[in-house]
Amino acid sequence: MEKFRSSSFKDPLNPDVVEFNDKGVTFSTRKLIGGTDNFVFYSDISGVEIENGMFFSNIHVIPRARPEIIIRNFSKGDARRIKELILQNVPSNRPDPLR
Repeated sequence: MEKFRSSSFKDPLNPDVVEFNDKGVTFSTRKLIGGTDNFVFYSDISGVEIENGMFFSNIHVIPRARPEIIIRNFSKGDARRIKELILQNVPSNRPDPLR
């Protein structure tokens, strides 16, 4: 499936990564030492919000029964595409095939 990396302009050594697969999304956040990988099933996502800055966007993913996941410094176009892909795969947002 698709994979997105945050801007290397803002943090060239530790980009955040969003990776899609058939069942869910992996959000990888990197720090100088370590980082975290969070896998969330599409069915466990209740919302996605984009926080737009002047040049870059942060994405807030709201899973059910888990803390919010924030991934930072994506281009505005990538942020919109990530949100669109997530919402396309969340079961309650899938279009009715009979429409």
